[in-house]
Amino acid sequence: MTAYLIRRAGVALAVIIGVVTVVFLTLRLAPGDPVEMLIPADATGDAGKALAQQLRVQYGLDQPLYVQYARYLRRLAAFDLGSSIRTQRHVATDLLERYPATFELAVGSLTVAVVIGIPAGIASALRPNSAIDGTCMTAALIGVSLPSFWTGLALMLLFALTLGWLPASGGGEWTWRGLRYLILPAVTLGIEPAGILARLMRSSMLDVLREDYVRTARAKGLSASLVMYRHAFRNALIPVVTVIGLQFGGLLSGAVIVETVFAWPGIGRYIVFGITGKDFPVVQGGVLLIAMTFVLINLVIDAAYAFLDPRITYV
Repeated sequence: MTAYLIRRAGVALAVIIGVVTVVFLTLRLAPGDPVEMLIPADATGDAGKALAQQLRVQYGLDQPLYVQYARYLRRLAAFDLGSSIRTQRHVATDLLERYPATFELAVGSLTVAVVIGIPAGIASALRPNSAIDGTCMTAALIGVSLPSFWTGLALMLLFALTLGWLPASGGGEWTWRGLRYLILPAVTLGIEPAGILARLMRSSMLDVLREDYVRTARAKGLSASLVMYRHAFRNALIPVVTVIGLQFGGLLSGAVIVETVFAWPGIGRYIVFGITGKDFPVVQGGVLLIAMTFVLINLVIDAAYAFLDPRITYV
């Protein structure tokens, strides 16, 4: 297993380098010049051109693309994410301040997805083609189909503006009162993965319930709950765990839209701030952190397979 994890770590490193390269090239080849946003409106003519050239030299934007890329990789090797072009603050400091909020939102959303999706999938699998199955799968299809920005605005209109039960925007502290700010964005972000998990759990459970070892366990006289948990549920959970890991990484990156809708003080909103201002270090640092988290979660999921099914071996 150690050798397997080492190989996976090597693949993960290659993925991160690929992400870094794609983001670097995309930002610099896209239309727009970050220097233009730093020049005061009253700086025109030769004075404006001189200031623009000075800023390009200051941020290394006057160098060829391959020189900028090599310089960026050297900074990354020294764990230096650079400073924001617009605010002059260290990107690493800003990310560390905002990462807990994004992680909190992702965990809350994943909790919503697991609590709703897995029981719904199990209920549908135990009573296939019933009213419960039809209701759960219809709800799952609706949840997968709804865009998160529309869901967020609808929930905000109902529970914040109309009923006044929950705050409409902002982020709270780690208190019971502060967690009220988490409910709407977590539900908004968790509805889609809940539908995905429900459909996958149903399919996986139906496949496992048809296996010979499940029928043998029933023939031995074991209780239905014991057969369901020990023989069916744990084996059906293996593909679901993989998707949960992928969904968690997707929640981190998908939080960009929800954080913007609810003014949540996380990395997603910070990246949007960087994109609108062509702030290269901000976008590169934010995407890099999300990619590293995504890769790390996948490594943890791979290691968890052995616990769920001892028959799985690593070669």
